Amino acid sequence: MEEIRYRPIGVIRSPFKEAEGMPIQPAAAAGIAGTVELKPEFATGLKDIEGFSHLILIYHFHRVEGYSLEVKPFLDDILHGVFATRAPRRPNPIGISVVRLVRVEGRVLHIEGVDILDGTPLLDIKPYVPEFDAVAAERTGWLAGKAGRVRGMRADGRFK
Repeated sequence: MEEIRYRPIGVIRSPFKEAEGMPIQPAAAAGIAGTVELKPEFATGLKDIEGFSHLILIYHFHRVEGYSLEVKPFLDDILHGVFATRAPRRPNPIGISVVRLVRVEGRVLHIEGVDILDGTPLLDIKPYVPEFDAVAAERTGWLAGKAGRVRGMRADGRFK
């Protein structure tokens, strides 16, 4: 298998026009509002989504060019393998964020906890279900003792 193609099902809207200065993870984006605008042909797929408080958004890092197999992530000053980080410059520039669903208006989802650039193409939506998605991690690798700093961390443009 050489190539896989996806087509966006919608677009994510946020207050962030540039990556620099935006939160680096949803945990650092508490209260930041945005929307998900689904294309009309996918609106029926939203049936019953309002019953979930949180959603997993899967999206394409549309402003990232190229990738690096070793990166210096925001929470460290040491190079790590890209697959041991959440850096956006990846071989397949796919991002995920867990956001809070505030309300649904037709094919527009109003969300909070947005750490995503405005205009980001949305690939998929999945309901967040703690019994499926929340696991107790035994180790967090190089992030041990550093993850708590995420709330005050903002992007600095290192992944342009």
